[in-house]
Amino acid sequence: MYNLIMENKWAILLILEFFAWSATMFMFYARYKMQSQFWFKVASMILVLTGVIPQVLLGVVNFVATKEIDLFTLVIVLLIVYGITIGKKHVQKLDVWAKKRFSR
Repeated sequence: MYNLIMENKWAILLILEFFAWSATMFMFYARYKMQSQFWFKVASMILVLTGVIPQVLLGVVNFVATKEIDLFTLVIVLLIVYGITIGKKHVQKLDVWAKKRFSR
């Protein structure tokens, strides 16, 4: 299993990013269109479970396996830094767009 993860780490990262952004969009849809606190919370949990946690774990596993900061580990670190800094502003802009789009 470990070798399978390491051999497909880029594909796994892309899939995780896709699910994380899909969860983000569903979170906005649940918040503004469905107006459902339950589905908003579900989407938030999906976001955490597909975005933050597995990506950090994938970066740690890669670092432990390679014993160095390679391109993959650097990309993971940059994604985390982006999410903590500039990404917050982008999500706020996306939130404004989603509110306009889904509140019709």
